[in-house]
Amino acid sequence: MQNPPKSLLDIRDLEVSYGAIKALRKVSLKVMSGELVCLIGANGAGKSTLLKSIAGLLPSKGTIQFSGQCIRSQPAHSLVAQGLALVPEGRGIFGEMSVLENLQMGAYHRHDKTGIKQDTEHAYSLFPRLAERQQQLAGTLSGGEQQMVAIARALMSKPRLLLLDEPSMGLAPLLVKKILEVIATINREGVSVLLVEQ
Repeated sequence: MQNPPKSLLDIRDLEVSYGAIKALRKVSLKVMSGELVCLIGANGAGKSTLLKSIAGLLPSKGTIQFSGQCIRSQPAHSLVAQGLALVPEGRGIFGEMSVLENLQMGAYHRHDKTGIKQDTEHAYSLFPRLAERQQQLAGTLSGGEQQMVAIARALMSKPRLLLLDEPSMGLAPLLVKKILEVIATINREGVSVLLVEQ
């Protein structure tokens, strides 16, 4: 008999304000271990605000539990070390650094050189184009290639939960298909995913 999946992320009654404006009101959701969850909403609905709150980048009220631990007031860098990674809207890559250096930045908290090398090779297997361009400045890549760098960099932190903020934004349909196929592969490999899209 299989064990039921455990709740990896559990959000209850989350509220976020920007000054007097309430961006989120009483948001509750769960992501089970191994699950891929997609949250869909219009521009301005609060999707990015939700992901930033989970990732420790915005103050909030309510409950955010990750692996059974309350993480609502923890700083973002400590959450990365616990296995939570955000790929932000707009990618947020380091444009003046090479593709390889961007990936290495994703592993900044790790000290297992062999594991980092293996995970770099795995990122290149998911995105072969990045292997070809590993010495190229990330800021000179196309939008789709930059999105690949952003996802690969997040994977280098060895996340248990990957938060993806509109990864298809501004990409050609063929690239969207490739990115979504890779996200499905990442999920099959055991990484839980919370994806927001329009």
